[in-house]
Amino acid sequence: MLLEKAVGEFAKLPGVGRKTAMRLVLHLLRQDTAVVEAFGNAMITLKHEVKYCKVCHNISDTETCRICSNPARDASTICVVESIRDVMAVEATQQYRGLYHVLGGVISPMDGIGPSDLQIESLVERVKGGEVKEVILALSSTMEGDTTNFYISRKLDGMDVKLSVIARGISIGDELEYTDEVTLGRSIINRTLFTGTA
Repeated sequence: MLLEKAVGEFAKLPGVGRKTAMRLVLHLLRQDTAVVEAFGNAMITLKHEVKYCKVCHNISDTETCRICSNPARDASTICVVESIRDVMAVEATQQYRGLYHVLGGVISPMDGIGPSDLQIESLVERVKGGEVKEVILALSSTMEGDTTNFYISRKLDGMDVKLSVIARGISIGDELEYTDEVTLGRSIINRTLFTGTA
């Protein structure tokens, strides 16, 4: 049945169960055809035209994202995050004016994710370029986040760069994107030197 197929597709989205999927499908069915077509076309255009920044791996509609290409940003500081959602979360604090580096996840052997599956080597190359003076590790306060922090610290060991970690106003086990803007902003401002231990 067409309705069930549409519900099944919506239910594949993260955080969308079958009830919510049904509600979304029924809502779209009540809309004018032009509204539904505009929605569908927007999704198709998004998929075809959005790419990843060649510098930081954030999403962009150009080769280099608006943050990396902004001359007003502090290019000497890189904030390392797991995901694009984390970039959005840090930006919402309005407390950070540097650049970003999106890893695309964290090291998680249980999930089959190793260092080579992440954008760690491109981070190392950016630091080797010499312009970067500080790398802020802003990964989730989880075992996987801490493991990734430690791995990155080893990869950057011996390079002339200050390595800091956001302050732990964020609870252990919490993901960055779900942290409120005030707490996250204070964590960025009150970051500390990374010592390899939590």
